Amino acid sequence: MSSSITPYTPPKVWTFDQASGGQFANINRPVAGPTHDKELPRGKHPLQLYSLATPNGVKVTVMLEELLELGISSAEYDAWLIRINQGDQFGSGFVAVNPNSKIPALLDYSAEQPVRVFESGAILLYLAEKFGVYVPTEPPARAECMSWLFWQMGSAPYLGGGFGHFYAYAPSKMEYPINRFAMEVKRQMDVLNRRLAESPYVGGESYSIADMAVWPWYGGMAKGLMYEAGEFLQVQEYTHVIRWADEIAKRPAVVRGRMVNRVVGPLESQLHERHDASDFATQTQDKLQPKA
Repeated sequence: MSSSITPYTPPKVWTFDQASGGQFANINRPVAGPTHDKELPRGKHPLQLYSLATPNGVKVTVMLEELLELGISSAEYDAWLIRINQGDQFGSGFVAVNPNSKIPALLDYSAEQPVRVFESGAILLYLAEKFGVYVPTEPPARAECMSWLFWQMGSAPYLGGGFGHFYAYAPSKMEYPINRFAMEVKRQMDVLNRRLAESPYVGGESYSIADMAVWPWYGGMAKGLMYEAGEFLQVQEYTHVIRWADEIAKRPAVVRGRMVNRVVGPLESQLHERHDASDFATQTQDKLQPKA
């Protein structure tokens, strides 16, 4: 295998180069905190979600729609669109909810003191415990579910920020990082494929927040939808992941959850903001293109 690496000697002191290039370079920076003052909107429901339909955002909208599918009316929510390519996540209101300036972020106004929750895995666990569903209560089953939930949280950066960045978003293709992260993604897919060969769901015998966390990332990869890298990674090899991904995709709550805060794909698959269950059936241009 030939090497295409350009020799690089790190400087004694790293400095921020705003011209580093690549998609999203305009919003990347080495410091935290808000860049501008902007309060977050608030709707009529206790649960207020601020998000975008990336894999991490889809986890939470799927969970909320699954709760509503069970008839839990107190899980009704408002979903507000955060356009990360425009830097909405650096507004003062959003940073107050998530100091890490990443979607999704949740505010729960159901108690006297509002509760903020950030990080998608934390939001899934918070909602599962709040409503008492989709997380096992028996210690062995709960431990298994939690293990796979945190497996996803720890593994996805290799799939997204690692493989996805260098394969799809970096300003130029580089052999070493693409090969390095492709190997790791395939190893992770094999881990998941072996698990799903022995269990119908990621966490065990029952559908849980582990599936909701893993599916948007690895289900999308198994179906060749992530970064258009299906052929490159030969995803058809992971037959058990594909079986599981197809089953999850058919769930009505998953179909709805994927639409919320989505701004890409066919218009009929997008619901930029969600404030009521009827929004899915009565999409209008106002809902698809909410006013700034």
